[in-house]
Amino acid sequence: MYFQWPGALILLSLIPLLMAAYIWRRNRRRRFAIRFSSLSLVRAAIPAQSRIRRYLPLALFCLALSSLVLSLARPVAVTRVPEGRATVMLALDVSRSMLQDDIPPSRLGAAKEAALSFIRRQKDTNLIGIVAFASFAQLVQPPTSNIEELETAILLLTAGRGTAIGSGILTGLEAIEEFNRNGASATESAASATSAPREKGDYEPDIIVLLSDGVATTGPHPLEAAQVAVDRGVRVYTIGYGTETGSTIPGNNYFGGGWGFRRRGIDEETLKQIAEMTGGQYYTAKSAGELQRVFDRLPTFLVTRKETVEISVLFATIAALLVSSAVLLVQLWRPLP
Repeated sequence: MYFQWPGALILLSLIPLLMAAYIWRRNRRRRFAIRFSSLSLVRAAIPAQSRIRRYLPLALFCLALSSLVLSLARPVAVTRVPEGRATVMLALDVSRSMLQDDIPPSRLGAAKEAALSFIRRQKDTNLIGIVAFASFAQLVQPPTSNIEELETAILLLTAGRGTAIGSGILTGLEAIEEFNRNGASATESAASATSAPREKGDYEPDIIVLLSDGVATTGPHPLEAAQVAVDRGVRVYTIGYGTETGSTIPGNNYFGGGWGFRRRGIDEETLKQIAEMTGGQYYTAKSAGELQRVFDRLPTFLVTRKETVEISVLFATIAALLVSSAVLLVQLWRPLP
């Protein structure tokens, strides 16, 4: 919480002065005396008055003044509320290694099935876009809630050479920025990015889900791309995909056999750093079932946004209740004249 008019808080210093003035006036009244023949008769005539009855209305009145001063300072609370929609960019690795069949029918085939299942489970308020990357990244489907368009885009994915993880992140960011129309092109390098750094935990209601089975071989460095995502407030959830042994890629040489290709291994360290930098999470999947469970756990339903609300009315209401309580107690406990 912070105050839009913090200068008004100086009025709080007047409250102790008012209390001191009240006590001084009360003590001054005690100096005047009237002679009575019998003090016992006076004590019997005046009802007993406890300290609570004497000072509680005053305390409530001072608290009411304090609350009123806080209201004049225009307090503002910053809260997080659920976002009504979210943009989810699926950045899928379609490099040649995704044709390996260690995960049947192939890594790419299993990834397509998991992505299709994920798309079909989303709410209408969530928009999904698709980026495919090999030696370069390409936006194959802008963010949409149209299931048929998304299914078509997934089914038409084909494999290519190279692995440009950084380009996949930047293309996803560019699609989000263009859709939201609130920022510059994310394909600029991290060094030339103009967005101001955000506070930790301050994220956009948009995420990137990046799936890769290898190591970046071309394009911008993945961690430089991740820094751009940090500046944009976009979380990146990364998935390391594939088995440890890999397999051959069938039917890709002139003699009808396989390439004899063995996967180089997932660059788990880089994928973990990307997720940690951006506020996302790293997952690993070594089978079609594990990949399906990873997509099931993606936290698209936890997306929130910051909202600033002025709460002056709350403090004014508290002040009114305290004053009313003080007046009521005075009327109930008012000693006889």
